Amino acid sequence: MSLDLDQDARPLTSVDDLVEWFRSAERPVAEHRIGLEHEKLIFPKGGIHAPPYEGPAGIGALLEGLAQRGYGEYRESPSSPVIALMKGQLTVSLEPGGQFELSGSPFATAREAHAENLAHLSDVIAVGEALGVYPVALGYRPFDQIESMPWMPKTRYRAMREVLPRRGGHALDMMLMTATGQVSLDWASEEDCVSKVVLAARLAPVLVALYANSPLVRGAPSGFASFRSHVWTDVDPSRCGFLPSMFDGSFSYRAYVDWALDAPLLFLRRGGQYLNPNLTFGQLLEQGYDGKPATFGDWADHVSTLFPEVRIKKVIELRSADSVPPELTGALAALWRGVLYDATARADAARILPPLSFTQHLELMAVARRSGLRGVYGEVRLADAARELVAIGRAGLQRLDPDDAPLLDPLEALAKEGRSLSDRVLEMFDRKRDPAKLLEALALRG
Repeated sequence: MSLDLDQDARPLTSVDDLVEWFRSAERPVAEHRIGLEHEKLIFPKGGIHAPPYEGPAGIGALLEGLAQRGYGEYRESPSSPVIALMKGQLTVSLEPGGQFELSGSPFATAREAHAENLAHLSDVIAVGEALGVYPVALGYRPFDQIESMPWMPKTRYRAMREVLPRRGGHALDMMLMTATGQVSLDWASEEDCVSKVVLAARLAPVLVALYANSPLVRGAPSGFASFRSHVWTDVDPSRCGFLPSMFDGSFSYRAYVDWALDAPLLFLRRGGQYLNPNLTFGQLLEQGYDGKPATFGDWADHVSTLFPEVRIKKVIELRSADSVPPELTGALAALWRGVLYDATARADAARILPPLSFTQHLELMAVARRSGLRGVYGEVRLADAARELVAIGRAGLQRLDPDDAPLLDPLEALAKEGRSLSDRVLEMFDRKRDPAKLLEALALRG
């Protein structure tokens, strides 16, 4: 989640400025880091619905309790409520429906990122215990309904709430109901960026299957192993999914910029206000707004409101995983480090799936969303692809940093079993038939 800090007011002069914005993020390989994001759903003890921000057991109280453990508070203004916390380079923030997100510090190793996440989770569990709430890792809220969901008090979300539902039928599901785990990586050059982005995009169906953990919707099986991933198919086609250039050999900084230029603005910040001009970013760049040119800050805001499966900002963000328990989230960081930071592993991983057209790739994604690791598409068996991917990631880590390799153990076990977490959730749901007891059984524990 972006905290919408002070904007870079430098004016943009041309499309070349946008390309150079990405080029300025290049880092030498020795400086490459990995970042981990982990969103959790918060529930009250004995209850099954999302708590509001307000109240003694609300999300705001959880933030205040964490602030007593050394986190600094972030407010949009001195009189505004706390909407985020900071500790060094770590940020704790809120998604629109109160999803509790750790945006971790950049580390050289996956085990450091994992350790930070565990320490943060321990704080959340301890504070939540005193308040009567607890965290759960699922990709979608299983028993809530959009109509009764609380909204967090962040101005950006009010602006997005006005605009996004006009673009897609699942826009509010995305904002209020979903939770994910994400990994951020660096790149050294445009060629390096292209290699990592294209491979990660092509492997997205395997990641969806490996991390599928959202089978329940409104208290019943949805027919999807990852309903969270399905939600993204109907949010806003101009800013979500995949770029065709990721599959035809033409992806580049400029290709990503051109795609972003055609996406409508979700908001434009001016004078502390969030405006909703009916413009694409390309039109803003060409015309300006209210007599003033577009700025680098506008571009940073716009890029943060694009939601492809593989997103480029100042880092590459890999966005295909449902929220899962922390040991599998740590494995996510280790997997991507082993696969994408090792050239041999990248070459091996590129051969896991047969060459697929853009249309075939979308069909494989649909199979992964519905069936998870049980999915089959032509000659592709997603469980086999997942096992191969984890093995390649482990081999990459053995070359890069063997101490990260043990983080893959739980993911390897999951892949070998050939059953996604969503299958386990459905089995527990069938056995318990008590929503509150199901959530308690899924609670994250220190």
